[in-house]
Amino acid sequence: MITPGNTSGSSEVTLTEIGGLLLGGKWWILASTLLGLALGLVWALTATPIYRAEVLLAPTSERGQSGGISGLGGQLGGLASLAGMSIGGAGGREVEAVATLESRALTDQFVSDEKLLPVLFGDQWDAKQNQWLVDDPAQVPTLWDANKLFANKIRTVEQDGATGLVTLSIEWKDPEQAARWASELVSRTNERMRNRAISSAEKNLAYLKRQLEQNSIAEIRTAIYKLIESELKTSMLAQGDEEYAFRVLDPAVVPQEPVRPQKKVIVLLGLVLGFMLSSFAVMVVGISRRR
Repeated sequence: MITPGNTSGSSEVTLTEIGGLLLGGKWWILASTLLGLALGLVWALTATPIYRAEVLLAPTSERGQSGGISGLGGQLGGLASLAGMSIGGAGGREVEAVATLESRALTDQFVSDEKLLPVLFGDQWDAKQNQWLVDDPAQVPTLWDANKLFANKIRTVEQDGATGLVTLSIEWKDPEQAARWASELVSRTNERMRNRAISSAEKNLAYLKRQLEQNSIAEIRTAIYKLIESELKTSMLAQGDEEYAFRVLDPAVVPQEPVRPQKKVIVLLGLVLGFMLSSFAVMVVGISRRR
């Protein structure tokens, strides 16, 4: 128990006694504080700097395609649904674009094409021998490991609920690679979704043409012609639009300053911890000896 004044209880410790203990151990406290400062400084100077490259994106709209198709749903009696065509679902492309940007398939393809496994797991790779520094083949990093690393530590995708804008962040120790990876992932997302849209449109057109050959009812043929027109428009827009899924508002630039470690914070933390821990130790030892 700590009391602010003198007390007759032999088991109680006064503030005056605590002050005396701290004063008596001032050299230990000073040395430990300087040691904490030194350790914090060494950590701050030797820790690997991590840089963050960001891309600000605006998901593209359906450009009026879904509205026209939706209006034909009743006329076709489920024909569009059977063909696998969307007849509504505003915002569907936006959701799909964000999901594609974060998808395992996109990351796996990117890591494979760029041969990034030795880069991502450089501490396990012997560049001179061009081989992994592991004895057990089961410990060789895989695409699964790379995907997990990307999802947990490298790639961050955030969407503003008010504006709908999407920010892709890449954090890596090489600032140039961070900026290039961010730009490349956006480009690959646009390409993947554009190719998917073209493939889907071609599939739908083939189905609609078959239905056109099998139907002689004028109203149905008219509706099918309109759907064909819509799919042709979708295909042409996709083929001519490099920013099919995302429009880049603010491209990635090579970051000049790391986001971590925060050197000043680390040094200050080492100083404070060194002082607090040494002061606590001096008091505990002093009180134990007194008792």
